[in-house]
Amino acid sequence: MTKLKLGPLADDRPVKLTVELPATVHRDLVAYAAALATETGGEAVAPEKLVAPMLAKFMASDRGFSRRRGAAKD
Repeated sequence: MTKLKLGPLADDRPVKLTVELPATVHRDLVAYAAALATETGGEAVAPEKLVAPMLAKFMASDRGFSRRRGAAKD
């Protein structure tokens, strides 16, 4: 079995954000939470807890965004 991109989730102070997701994306989040629980040996987390770390991973891996973000800091 291949390793998932997300590891254990950090407990961080949240900022409330309301979004609507397609039902297929929600089902996939539920399935991912179950797979993550199996891989890490923990309990399945609520799907909404996966959104922030997934977005953070996505943005961190986007080279174009990283370059633009770095240029904005200069």
